[in-house]
Amino acid sequence: MTNTAQFTSLPNGLSIHLKEIHTAPIISTWIWYRVGSRNETRGTTGISHWVEHMQFKGTQAFPAGILDREISRVGGAWNALTHMDWTTYFETMPAHLYNLSLTLEADRMLNSQFLPEEVERERTVVISEREGSENQPQFLLAEAVQDAAFSHHPYKYEVIGLKEDLQTITRNDLYQHYRQYYQPANAVLAIAGDFKTREIMQSIEEIFGELPSSKPVKPTITTEPPIQQEKRVFVTGPGETSYLQIAYRAPSANNTDFFALTVLDSLLTGPSSLNMFGSGGTSNKTSRLYRALVEGEFSVSCRGSLQATRDPYLYTINLTVHPDRTPEEILAAVDHEIKRVLDSPITKAEIDRATKQAKALFVFSSENISNQAFWLGYTAMFADYDWFENYVAHLAEITPEKVLQIAQTYLHPNNRVVGFFVPEQG
Repeated sequence: MTNTAQFTSLPNGLSIHLKEIHTAPIISTWIWYRVGSRNETRGTTGISHWVEHMQFKGTQAFPAGILDREISRVGGAWNALTHMDWTTYFETMPAHLYNLSLTLEADRMLNSQFLPEEVERERTVVISEREGSENQPQFLLAEAVQDAAFSHHPYKYEVIGLKEDLQTITRNDLYQHYRQYYQPANAVLAIAGDFKTREIMQSIEEIFGELPSSKPVKPTITTEPPIQQEKRVFVTGPGETSYLQIAYRAPSANNTDFFALTVLDSLLTGPSSLNMFGSGGTSNKTSRLYRALVEGEFSVSCRGSLQATRDPYLYTINLTVHPDRTPEEILAAVDHEIKRVLDSPITKAEIDRATKQAKALFVFSSENISNQAFWLGYTAMFADYDWFENYVAHLAEITPEKVLQIAQTYLHPNNRVVGFFVPEQG
C-alpha cells in the first residue's frame, strides 16, 4: 500500500517531503538544494557541479572512502546530480539503515572540509570531464546553440562550466558557494520507502533540527528577451558525421503551455523523459519526424528534448545527418513537417496516441521507490508536488486545437536557434 505524500518543515526552514511505500524493505533518501548553473555568472560557471564533487571528499566524521565501502557492503547505492536549477544527493538503502543516510547528509550539509589538496585534485577531474565532452560533436554543438539562445540568462552556460572559469575558481570561491546554498532553508529532504512517518520524523528532527540556517540567497536574473529572429551557429570539429540541432525557446514547467508542448513533442519526435535519474524510454518510430526523416533517409536518428525548468528554457530537435544528405536538406524536411502540423488538421486519434505515449513514459519513470522519492523532491525545484500528481490529468485535457496553438506560438523560425556541426575537412 502506498500512502499519500506528506509535507512539513522544521523551524530552521528545511522542507520535508515523505511518502510511505511498503512494497519492499527499501528506503530512498534525497536531499535537494536550490542551486545549479542558474546561480552562476561568468567567472564562476561550473562551480555548483564542482561543489557537488567536493561533497564526496569526506568530513571529519565520515572520511572519504568510508561511506563508499559501508553503502556498498549493505547493497545500497548513492550518487548525486547537478542541473541548471538544482543539485541533489541520494542514497537508496535497506529500510532499517535510513539513519545512515540522514546522518551523512546532515553532516556534509555543514562539515564538508574542502581541503586545498582535494580542491586541486578535483580541478583536474572536472577539467578532464570538460575536455572529454569537447571530444563529442553533440556537446560542442549543444553548447554553441545554448550560448546563442540566451543573451544573459545563466541558462546560456553548460552545467560543467567554461574551461577558463574552471582554471581560476579558488578554494575560497567553492567554500563560499557551499556555505551560501547548502543550508536547511535552501533544501528539500524527500524520502520514499518502507518507514513509519512518526518514527522517521523523530530522527529527522534530532539530526537536522539544530543545523544553522539563514535566508536563502536568490540570484538576480533579468527576464530573458524573446529570440525575435532565427539565429544560426556553425561548429566544426573532428569526426565523420554531421549533426543538426534546432532549439526553440520553450515555456517553464509551471506554465500551462508546457503540457501541450509535451504532447506536441511526443507527436513530432516521441516523448521526452523528464526524469534525469534514469527511466528508460519508449519507441519514437510512430512520431512524425521519425517517419519523415529517418524512414525517408534524411537523418540516421531523430530525438526531441523538453526539460522541466524553473525559467523558460529550450525545446530541441536533435538529428544525425544521413551520409547522403546535407544539414540544409534535413532542416528543410523538418520545416516541411512543422508546416504540415500548422496547415493540416491534427486528428484526435493522433493526439490520443501521442498523449498515451507521453503518459506511458511518465508512469514508467515513476514506478519504483527511488523514482518516487526523486519526483517527491524534484517537482519542488520548479513547481510543487501537485504538478506531479496532476501531470497525467493535464495531458488528458490537451486537444488538437491546443496543440495547433502551441505549435503556432513556439515552433516558428523567429523563435529558434539552428546549429550545424560539420566535420573538418581532412
